[in-house]
Amino acid sequence: MAKGGKGPKGKKITLNVAKNCIKITFDGRKRLDLSKMGITTFPKCILRLNDVDELDLSRNLIRKIPDSISKFQNLRWLDLHSNYIDKLPESIGQMTSLLYLNVSNNRLTSNGLPVELNQLKNIRTVNLGLNHLDSVPTTLGALKELHEVGLHDNLLNTIPVSISKLPKLKKLNTKRNPFPKPDESETFIDSIRRLENLYLVEEKDLCAACLRKCQNARDKLNRIKTMAMTTPRKAIFSNLILPNSMAKESQEDWRYSKGSAKERS
Repeated sequence: MAKGGKGPKGKKITLNVAKNCIKITFDGRKRLDLSKMGITTFPKCILRLNDVDELDLSRNLIRKIPDSISKFQNLRWLDLHSNYIDKLPESIGQMTSLLYLNVSNNRLTSNGLPVELNQLKNIRTVNLGLNHLDSVPTTLGALKELHEVGLHDNLLNTIPVSISKLPKLKKLNTKRNPFPKPDESETFIDSIRRLENLYLVEEKDLCAACLRKCQNARDKLNRIKTMAMTTPRKAIFSNLILPNSMAKESQEDWRYSKGSAKERS
């Protein structure tokens, strides 16, 4: 981005251009893909295409998302990663059909995340990585359907207990944050690690072979736990990296690189 002045003019998106960018996904949904087009301003003309299921505005130069984005009432998938967004509109809480939200690699601060995020009751994946968050909004703890949360490469020194207690949380990426020393956050680390492989069943419901298998697995975990008590541990979280965390070192390369995979719900 150019320093000073008004910055780059950007590509103008007309309604016809946008219509030609609509694709049908493998599962029959309508996806409006305007990624990597040098857009500097949210194109208002696309509000007339608000019946799409997916909207991709990633890897552009957009600084502001207007309140009118809430007109996309059918939207299930919204990708805004790798822009210059520092604040999300309060109206995003009205997009209750959203299942996937990616706003990583932007300029979001904790004040730029509206309380209204807690209205996204159906959302399953939220990626807030590669931003400037120094705290996590406790409102995320109200999103009981969350399966995956990306908080990597921020300025966090703690994670709210409400996040660790989300009932369906399977993946949490908090890599490269200035957390306290490992021994000061062991309880939290352990609770998240267990989320990924926690299955509850009563012994009476298992056949003899399955019961033996479970008992062996339990014994193995106990041995690992015993060893861990005498060996310094590092936090190990499942990778939830979209875009690639290396983007922090070379954000401009990431912004326009081709062929990178996109993670979907």
